[in-house]
Amino acid sequence: MKRTLLIIMLGCISLPITPLMSQEEPSDRPFWRPVVMGTHGMVAAEHPLEAMAGWKILEAGGNAFDAATAVFYMTTVVEQHQAGMGGDAFMLAYVKDLDKVVFINGTGTAPQLATKSYFQELGSIPSSGPDATDVPGAVAGFDLAQKTFGTMEYSQILEPAIRAAREGHPLDFWASTYHERAVEKISDYPSSVAVLMPEGRPIVAGELFVQRDLASSMEKIVSGGADVFYRGELAMQFDKIYQEAGGRLRYEDLASYQAELLDPIKIQYEGLEVYQSAPNSQGIVMLMALNILEGYDLKAMGHNSADYIHVVTEAMNLTFADRNKWISDPRYVDIPVDELLSKDYAQSRRSLIRLDKAMTSPPPGDPINGEAVLAGHQVEYATDAEEVYYPNDWTKTDGETSSFSISDQFGNLVSVTHSVNGSFGSGMYVDGTGIVLNNRMPYYSLADGDVNEMVPGKRPRHTINPALATKDGKPFLAWNTPGGDNQPQAMLQSFLAVALFGANVQQAVESPTVTSSAFTSSNYPGTNRGMLTMPASLGDRISDNLANRGHKIEVLPLQQPYRQSISGAGAVKMIMIDPETGVMHGGVAPAKSDYVIGR
Repeated sequence: MKRTLLIIMLGCISLPITPLMSQEEPSDRPFWRPVVMGTHGMVAAEHPLEAMAGWKILEAGGNAFDAATAVFYMTTVVEQHQAGMGGDAFMLAYVKDLDKVVFINGTGTAPQLATKSYFQELGSIPSSGPDATDVPGAVAGFDLAQKTFGTMEYSQILEPAIRAAREGHPLDFWASTYHERAVEKISDYPSSVAVLMPEGRPIVAGELFVQRDLASSMEKIVSGGADVFYRGELAMQFDKIYQEAGGRLRYEDLASYQAELLDPIKIQYEGLEVYQSAPNSQGIVMLMALNILEGYDLKAMGHNSADYIHVVTEAMNLTFADRNKWISDPRYVDIPVDELLSKDYAQSRRSLIRLDKAMTSPPPGDPINGEAVLAGHQVEYATDAEEVYYPNDWTKTDGETSSFSISDQFGNLVSVTHSVNGSFGSGMYVDGTGIVLNNRMPYYSLADGDVNEMVPGKRPRHTINPALATKDGKPFLAWNTPGGDNQPQAMLQSFLAVALFGANVQQAVESPTVTSSAFTSSNYPGTNRGMLTMPASLGDRISDNLANRGHKIEVLPLQQPYRQSISGAGAVKMIMIDPETGVMHGGVAPAKSDYVIGR
């Protein structure tokens, strides 16, 4: 008997909402995509084949963890420019059998030969090549999740990815742009050229991308599990190639690596328990910002009003200042997590925000002593209005991260973000494996005494930070996005759209988003562009108002292809489970090839 799948809803069915649009936008603005609803399961991912791989597992009776592993390996096939086996991963999950939220840390460590003095002698941390790679943790992270909570064998879970790699898949437009841009980065590595330019040119959209070596590597995982990657044949090949190329990564680094099952961090907000990835993730900044914003009547301000955008931006800038001062690997530094997340500390930090003026250089605070400003620092405010900048040549130039959300029929809810860092990571495909490893090393600091300074065996402060929320102890919301330092900013705003303004998930991920770069960025030595970037859809009145408060405004041009001129930064994947009915609502941002399937 054939089963009929309800894949895509034809209409957009909305929950009752408070109007989301700014005063310059029509309240009936059509959505790019519909809300997908169901009761059996939902997969919201970055690519249709990823969503289909996860859905196939759910339909076969697997749970959300089985499906997550299937999505991860399919990502290695269709999005290796952004994520996959050579990268890192964080997972937040509500586990029905445990009735709790768990956190899996699958982020890697600095190799033992990756000393600070070595890179200081080089003069920098390379952004590509053999010296740019730390231990990839994602394979171990998903293996830990699968062994602990999964129900299926690797042979079934990896079958869609192996078939797509061996037979090839049609390259989509977005992936083809990354292939084209990668030519210069990979040109020094014959193994990379052989994979990405098999006919001496980049593969173009619509052509088959065949990866037989990758299929063979995944078949080795089926036979031997993660041990093959960290202590077996693949690990030995990684060691061989990196030694020959002069890189720091060695077999011993891989063999000693372990992913971790940990407790997440959380706060209470608007009747919800909001969970984030614990340090070494930067996820804490979103929770700290929510604590600060709790002291404002954001509803009265109005969604995406100038006042609303101003206080959201200032709150995020303050928390990023604290991130740079306090957050790193808790195995190596003492991090005052409880103090950073205290409501009293949030109140002290909130006192620095002025409604009429933007901070020009937000300082870190002193959570241990409850002080708004750490000794030796000061807060400064803008004194003059700024001109609004309209770049006419803005383009998205790099891919770095993938993310997905999954719910299942058993009551589990999973939120994942994973990444190789920059586009095609190190740029070095390891010969014979079809795997490109990450370029995460620039996330460490070479500055003496920096909380994030490079130490062999240490994990870097990570930008990836999937989130999850429960309501009265029941799974409610899973959401995540790529975007580096933009991640917690886009996630904060999409969450507020749901939690405060009653948006459905598709409205939330499509509503205009602003992002700040008025803090030191994650890649060493770090830049501070000092900009507030906003989509053109918010209108001139909003941008002019914010510029008059001293924000340096950058308006994304209408002609750029990611629709961020309408929706802003981020590509959020969100699944909400109605706590009363159990109906699942899935939405994805209208960026690139993001896709949601459910029934």
